[in-house]
Amino acid sequence: MPKYIVLLGPPGVGKGTQAKRIAEKTHLAHISSGDLFRENIKNGSPLGKAAESYIHKGELVPDDVTIGMIRERLSRPDCREGALLDGFPRTAVQAEALTKLLAEFSGRVNSVPYITASEATLVERLGGRWTCTAQGHVFHEKHNPPKVAGVCDLDGSRLYQREDDRAETVQRRIQVYFEQTAPLIAFYRERGLLAEVDGARPIGKVTEDLLAALEK
Repeated sequence: MPKYIVLLGPPGVGKGTQAKRIAEKTHLAHISSGDLFRENIKNGSPLGKAAESYIHKGELVPDDVTIGMIRERLSRPDCREGALLDGFPRTAVQAEALTKLLAEFSGRVNSVPYITASEATLVERLGGRWTCTAQGHVFHEKHNPPKVAGVCDLDGSRLYQREDDRAETVQRRIQVYFEQTAPLIAFYRERGLLAEVDGARPIGKVTEDLLAALEK
């Protein structure tokens, strides 16, 4: 049977980094919902056009459109052994839909690692990020500062702070995440699939803990 993993974690916890590392270690396809949306919109697929029409109106993309994208992605050869889902599902309703979808592929969600960290840690990580104007290289005031303040080490362009990386915006993003995903966390916890991992530790240690959780 194929193996399916749902990776959860709030903004700033390092979920994207860990998703790539875990997918590489487990040899599972990494499916990022954000990447999937961008791919479909860029390619002008029917689902991409449908999603874009809602996005342009500032509306949420309906679950059936998102599920359609996930279904098409899971049907590709690299997902024959399963996949690691990053960014989907976001709600308990979507989790129910995913359960039905995976049944079409003779599979089910096997594990749901949940990377956690305190709100203070998340705000510090996200609130200190600065991005270069030329190629988008990312620096951090504390964890990866540029050699010259305000200047990219790699291409010499000016660094700026994105609106969603400012402290007040970051706090709101984190609060919204916890409010919206609380039912999803409960959904998987009740089914005995949730495995909490402390994301405040070094990247390598978090990866080790995630792999250990998956083995269980």
